[in-house]
Amino acid sequence: MKKLLLTSLVALGLSVSANAADKSKAIIVGATPIPHAEILEVVKPILAKDGYTLEIKEFNDYTTPNLATEDGDLDANFFQHLPYLEEFNKNKGTHLIKTVGVHLEPMGVYSKKIKDIKDLKDGSTVSIPNDPTNESRALDILANAGLIKLNNNPLKTPLDIVDNPKKLKFEEIETAQVPRTLDDVTIAVINTNYALNANLNPVKDALVLESKNSPYVNYVVVKSGNENSPKIKALDKAINSSEVKKFIEIKYNGAILPAF
Repeated sequence: MKKLLLTSLVALGLSVSANAADKSKAIIVGATPIPHAEILEVVKPILAKDGYTLEIKEFNDYTTPNLATEDGDLDANFFQHLPYLEEFNKNKGTHLIKTVGVHLEPMGVYSKKIKDIKDLKDGSTVSIPNDPTNESRALDILANAGLIKLNNNPLKTPLDIVDNPKKLKFEEIETAQVPRTLDDVTIAVINTNYALNANLNPVKDALVLESKNSPYVNYVVVKSGNENSPKIKALDKAINSSEVKKFIEIKYNGAILPAF
């Protein structure tokens, strides 16, 4: 009986040790579907060579994966640029930090009503993202296109428009839902990941495309204190590999640009 009990305890100990080992080699990353989850699929076999298993959890919003990373349900997330991350930490009291930059998604202006931005008529309706950083970014694109003039506030809303010669009307929409407004508005300013998800090609379909000098690089993000863990270091190395760079260049053909 004692021998049986000892054998059972040893087996249990081995099982616990194995589970702990498995956990240390499992990396759970939250991402939006396109292009982030697609890029992570390329990372999977690279990590597997070093003994890591990558689990990708897809989200269609920007809030849930950040909160899940803060709470420890995700090891990391991959969907956001630094201005959004900084604003999120400020507003939510989270402790998230960037690790490595991966790619840039130039934001674009799209329309089903006009073929050229010069054809935009007075009084047209424009849909823009409603989160602080992407809304400000969208307005900057419209200002750079000569449609409006803005004041110098770092984060801008339609209230910061100082000249609107075409008397454009603005609709502030949840970021992921902006593509759905294309049937109802004249133009929409859409993040590239959501444009791709709506079968829009930024290179071919955008009336105006953000400058390639944009500061909005998309980063891997973790909770502060986890950035030097072996599995995050392995993830960072894999996602900045030559294989991933080549995939981005070929798959997206200029619609998305490597940032490493």
